[in-house]
Amino acid sequence: MEKTVAAVGFCCADVYEKLNKFYPTGNGVDWGVHLARMGVPTSVVSVVGTDSYGEKMKEALAAEGIDISHLRTEPGDTCKMMMDLKNGTDRVHLEEIEGVMADYALTDEEFEFVAKHTMLHTDLFGKVLDRLPAWKARGVQVVMDFSVFSEDPEYQCEKLFPYVDYVFLSYDGKKDEHIKEWVKKIHAFGPRLVTATMGELGSICYDGTTLYEYGIVPTTVVNTVGAGDSYIAGFTYGILNGWSVPECMKKGAEVSSAVVARFEPY
Repeated sequence: MEKTVAAVGFCCADVYEKLNKFYPTGNGVDWGVHLARMGVPTSVVSVVGTDSYGEKMKEALAAEGIDISHLRTEPGDTCKMMMDLKNGTDRVHLEEIEGVMADYALTDEEFEFVAKHTMLHTDLFGKVLDRLPAWKARGVQVVMDFSVFSEDPEYQCEKLFPYVDYVFLSYDGKKDEHIKEWVKKIHAFGPRLVTATMGELGSICYDGTTLYEYGIVPTTVVNTVGAGDSYIAGFTYGILNGWSVPECMKKGAEVSSAVVARFEPY
């Protein structure tokens, strides 16, 4: 049976007005584009607006071979992140225009559509977190990007961990005992694998028995936007193909290395 994936929840357009460029993005969208390019059947389930960016996002994702049948259009502005460049390469987030994403809510039909996939990806901002238990009960493998690691109880991550199969988070500190203990603590809530990425320090992954460590694939860094999403996509590709944890980490590092070496986020 063919394995399929769905990016569910948040999406937006990164807009560089001075460069006359835009990119369909969001953690799940970036992840989905990479997997689609690696030959994995991919869907995006989210919302865009009736402005020009909504149509452009649909066109761009369809051109990647992604199923946009459930990328719905609602009256209003597409969610946008206005971007700029500092020193020619450093990306600066200027303003978020939430648009139709502000009132996004998954329909029952969209839930059922996602439930037919092998795996889904979402994040803390996708507005579908209340559906995770039901998807997991239906046998969908859940990949979740928890973004920058935080112990802030506001996010209530401990309530989510039991319904996530593959936890990913980024960590700004060193590869120290603190983060190593945290990935073990998170694993105890039920995920199959817990992975922390640490930029140039590489990544660690815990499977309940072994704490794996992997470095990076050296390259000239042009842009770090999309580095984490691309790592997760490469790692996920390994999961879908039944690879070992070190093989998944290696693929993640390879895909991420290719992304940071160019301007485009994927």
